[in-house]
Amino acid sequence: MPDFVQLWVYLSSAPLVGLTSTLVVYLLALAFYQRVGQAPWANPVLWSILALGGVLLVSGVPYPSYFAGAQFIHFLLGPAVVALGVPLWERRTTLASSWGRFLVAGLIGGTAAAASAVLLGWAVGLPGDLLRSLAPKSVTAPVAMGVAQSIGGVPALAAVFAVLTGLVGALSGRALFRLMGMSESRLDWMARGFAMGTAAHGLGAARALQVNADAGAYAGLALGLQVLLGSLIIPLVAHWFF
Repeated sequence: MPDFVQLWVYLSSAPLVGLTSTLVVYLLALAFYQRVGQAPWANPVLWSILALGGVLLVSGVPYPSYFAGAQFIHFLLGPAVVALGVPLWERRTTLASSWGRFLVAGLIGGTAAAASAVLLGWAVGLPGDLLRSLAPKSVTAPVAMGVAQSIGGVPALAAVFAVLTGLVGALSGRALFRLMGMSESRLDWMARGFAMGTAAHGLGAARALQVNADAGAYAGLALGLQVLLGSLIIPLVAHWFF
């Protein structure tokens, strides 16, 4: 009961414009997304970001003022990520028998994601701090910020790169899988989901969960593996190359 009272006091005293506008814009974007048959280009997260960013830019409202109300939704990201563990628990038998394969796949996928970003950035002459910010791009944004800070990158840029990576993965995943000729068998759904979670972290996992339960479950597994492997390995490897 005291926790509920404290929450109510917080919400009633904080500016609720950010919270209300975020909910309204997302629900409208979600309704449109469903109306067009969940087309990748109509991703509700993408259009919510564009709409809210445009409103803040036009109105001149500073981001801290908006976030003062919207941070309640930000707080819910933690429980939402934890909830991804539920479908994994339902598939615990498969995980127990194949954990080594998933670990190897996560390691290879995470290495490819980080190395390709850094090598492309190096090839076009990006400075060192940007390269360090790019390295954790396929790790979920809060962890990417911490990893980037620990290796001398810019946390804010790392968050931007992570969000952009997630959006690109969520928008292009279906088309790429079709080009690869992947079927809709249970095994292929597992592979699709794991690939989405590895390359596009939380946004990819959310998109996979919308499409197929198996894909969403293994996307959540890949997301967790990248958080663990990325936070441990990237700082170690970065000291050798930067």
